[in-house]
Amino acid sequence: MTGPEGSGTNAGAEVSVMVVDDHPMWRDGVSRDLTEHGFDVRATASDATSSLRIARAVRPDVVLMDLNLGDTSGVEASLQITQEVPGTRVLVLSASGEHSDVLEAVKAGASGYLVKSASVDELVDAVSRTAAGDAVFTAGLAGLVLGEYRRMAVAPDSGDQTPQLTDRETEVLRQVAKGMTARQIATKLVISHRTVENHVQSTLRKLQLHNRVELARYAIEHGLDQERATEEE
Repeated sequence: MTGPEGSGTNAGAEVSVMVVDDHPMWRDGVSRDLTEHGFDVRATASDATSSLRIARAVRPDVVLMDLNLGDTSGVEASLQITQEVPGTRVLVLSASGEHSDVLEAVKAGASGYLVKSASVDELVDAVSRTAAGDAVFTAGLAGLVLGEYRRMAVAPDSGDQTPQLTDRETEVLRQVAKGMTARQIATKLVISHRTVENHVQSTLRKLQLHNRVELARYAIEHGLDQERATEEE
């Protein structure tokens, strides 16, 4: 994976990363690209077992996870890391674009999914956005995930679906369910990016969820992904 010559930036300032891949050349190349763009690549791992142990020790902001590891699936490794290393988000970077792989990774707690054909610029953007709390997917895969959640969703009850959320938290949640980024939500609702993040974090705490993918699923299951016909501005 290579980018334009001289394209190194400070895009990853203050974002720590661990790269997990069983191919040394690919693992080293991705680590080099991220380092050149200002990310703090704290560690690498070649298998699922060591990835969990190392993640516990270095506690990176983002784990860049391959799915095809030697000892255990990257899906299982993602599940273990998201459950046992609080504050660390998993972004899958896989050669596979199979729908089943994407859905399994998301169900295991991954915050996003990028295929290995992505450019360096796309990788840098995805890691930065994952660290910021966005759900990031290769073009076309976000719709797949949201579509699957809609298929699985149950009809909402007639009562208030989110009694513990404020009106603004509910509105932000509705936009998250549509796949919008924090900055897009801020523009749409005419509020600051930081205010959006505060609402997202507050909603995660109240609903006892872990990431924006889970928020999107919750919103879809409760019918919040559709605009209300009588919604007031």
